Amino acid sequence: MIVLHHVPQSRSMRVLWLLHELGVEFRMREHPFDKSLRRPEFLSLSPAGRVPALEIEGERMFESGAMVEYLCERFPDAGLGRLPGDMDRMAWLVWVHFAETISQHVASLTQQHIALYDDAMRSPVVMRLEAARLGKCYEAIEARLSTPVENRDHLLTSGFSACDICVGQAVYMARHFARTDGFPELEAWYARITERPAFQASLPGPESGRIYRRNFYEAWDG
Repeated sequence: MIVLHHVPQSRSMRVLWLLHELGVEFRMREHPFDKSLRRPEFLSLSPAGRVPALEIEGERMFESGAMVEYLCERFPDAGLGRLPGDMDRMAWLVWVHFAETISQHVASLTQQHIALYDDAMRSPVVMRLEAARLGKCYEAIEARLSTPVENRDHLLTSGFSACDICVGQAVYMARHFARTDGFPELEAWYARITERPAFQASLPGPESGRIYRRNFYEAWDG
């Protein structure tokens, strides 16, 4: 049995989306975005006290990128990975892990806008700088999707894959802090992939906690 430990609107959402796309049986244990992740029982699953954590047949995993690679290799018939020897393997790995480049800027902005409770702790400079860095990430995605090749509907010419899941989920979080206006190929791609039933199933439910209470957080001016 696969058990995913998940906080809604966090990096664990990419693994949840992937599990839905794979169509495999799993259970989800939802956690709040709070200090309960520092309890010894959770630290035994994820030593840094972060999600996702994955239990699979008695083994435990942490780090979402590793989970994505492992699950795609374990369930290759779903076609969401690109295995060694595949012509798209290199690009698949690059884009799966590019999601973390986006996510590190999102994490900084989440800290600035949400986790820091006192205005004196917040930095308008950091907010604007990190939002601008997200814009640079959008530029990279836009350039990839604008490459003049046939059927560029996804990040790989061979079609939808886990790298669309990883980058798409990172953009889902990033859009709370940096608008995608001015990136038409990115917006069209994002609309396509977020129409998928598996993405919709990975969104927070009506009873779920949420990290982001607003659709968009403007840079704070102090």
